[in-house]
Amino acid sequence: MADSQLRQRKKSPAFPADVKDTPKVGRNTKQTRIPASVLVIALIFLLYQFPALAKWPLSRLPGVPHGETYLRGVRPGVVPTFTADESKRDAVVKSFKHAWLAYERDAMGNDEYHPFSQKGTNLTEAGGIGYTVVDSLDTMLIMGLHDEYQRARAWVQHNLSFDRDANFSTFETTIRVLGGLLTAYHLSGGDPIFLEKAQELGDRLLPVFETPSGLPLSLVNLHLQEGVPDRDNGGYASTAEVATLQLEFRYLSYLTDEDNYWEKVETVMAVLKTAGLPHGLASIFVDPDSGRYRTGPIRLGSRGDSYYEYLLKQFIQTNQTEEVYREMYDTAMTGIHTYLLQLSTSSKLTYTAELIPEAGHQGEVGWRLVPKQDHLVCFLGGSLMLGATTSGAIVDHVSVPPLLHELSAQGKRDWLTGVELIKTCVATHATQTGLSPEIVHFRVPGDGMDEQMDGKAPSDWYIKGSSSGSPPSVDARYILRPETIESLFIAFRLTGDTLYRDEGWAIFQAIEKHCRVSTGGYASVQNVDEVPVEHEDKMETFMMSETLKYLYLLFSDASVLPLNEYVFNTEAHPLPIFRPTIRTGFS
Repeated sequence: MADSQLRQRKKSPAFPADVKDTPKVGRNTKQTRIPASVLVIALIFLLYQFPALAKWPLSRLPGVPHGETYLRGVRPGVVPTFTADESKRDAVVKSFKHAWLAYERDAMGNDEYHPFSQKGTNLTEAGGIGYTVVDSLDTMLIMGLHDEYQRARAWVQHNLSFDRDANFSTFETTIRVLGGLLTAYHLSGGDPIFLEKAQELGDRLLPVFETPSGLPLSLVNLHLQEGVPDRDNGGYASTAEVATLQLEFRYLSYLTDEDNYWEKVETVMAVLKTAGLPHGLASIFVDPDSGRYRTGPIRLGSRGDSYYEYLLKQFIQTNQTEEVYREMYDTAMTGIHTYLLQLSTSSKLTYTAELIPEAGHQGEVGWRLVPKQDHLVCFLGGSLMLGATTSGAIVDHVSVPPLLHELSAQGKRDWLTGVELIKTCVATHATQTGLSPEIVHFRVPGDGMDEQMDGKAPSDWYIKGSSSGSPPSVDARYILRPETIESLFIAFRLTGDTLYRDEGWAIFQAIEKHCRVSTGGYASVQNVDEVPVEHEDKMETFMMSETLKYLYLLFSDASVLPLNEYVFNTEAHPLPIFRPTIRTGFS
């Protein structure tokens, strides 16, 4: 363990508990009479600005006693805010332009950007498929960057080609490029060039589903239009990857009236449901030949994360009309609470562990719980809160913030867990840089850390794998990931509590301080617990498509892409909620 991991951690950002004492107000010996008409006008104004106040029980008002009459995880007495924080929002726009203009200057059209060497690279020797350009289109539209968008659109129209004789990731191509094109089509008011390109790409991707089970292969040759198995994983496919194509292909089907796109991805979900275990949890690998899970780790991080994310989002995408996805989601969330959810030893931080299979002496399979959480898991806090107000709602319209009587027992459970997971993810930003590492491990009783470190081991979580004088472990990196910010955005939209904005702003400032490259662009940090930082010469495409987009939306007016009208794919491309025009839900 590196010395940086033994330093006194920065104090975790203050995240208040469920209940805080309301401020005491001193008595005034003089009383001022306010005309009743003024009070009435003020009340009407408040109800107009904040209609959710009309539904507040008296116990939710400041200074009024409350017991279990409020929803746990909602701070009592906080008046929700839905207006834009213009100065912070505009600062995010400035940062996006700092990133985009550098890419456009040095690497326009290349898949990836390297800000220090000021050059771009493509994913294959056969050429690129516009990863960064297409991934960033909707962010420009959302931010109102008309000139930048028009130049990017012109590149798509005249230069974007999918006729590349090379293997591309089915998953990444779908969520970044297909998702980006579909969202650009919607937000541009129906610009046909985007739908034309999206349908061409969708057609080139379809052959990946031509397997005995219907589960897609991990790779696709876009020129040959052939699916290619992932030999590095023995031909198995990642569960997250096969189950994170549905939002994109279903919306493409809706736009084009071509049922084939929908049927292919719905078959995937039917196969996974048949192969599933009663607890709803899934191994991170599936076999495209047999359609069955391979015995392997169960986790909510890499290769597992967006399987759970898209169970909920498929239910939301079709306006909550497909009950099968609600059932699969509810079962999976109960499985997570039963088998994966843990509390840290000192501060009782909520986190999700991983289950690792181990063969016994008689060939039986046992399971070992590992207290490890990827940064990727930080999507789950916001997802659980969103699920609580949709799958867990027992009324048609849930208030902002939700009221106690509006959620089912599972909804209340998931809401509170979501709030607590966000607290944990924010706590992992208590590093020397204020940035969160790629992976953290949590302390467990009897782990021997105190003895090894002479009582100087961190009390709750630590970064594993580095030693003094050695290169930092990959766990210590921050690669511009958006997941904590994504959850903060969702939590803010569902509560109106500016606490979530405050936490997002602190992360944004840390990114600006440690990841910003003076000549343009942003770069990954190799060790979040060392200052000054060392960088990796790469700006991930999700910096512009996700991280800065979610920050912009966090500080925007709540009417921008409201959560009851849009569902975000796993690359933060917002797709409109719609009612399907064909029979769905495994019908």
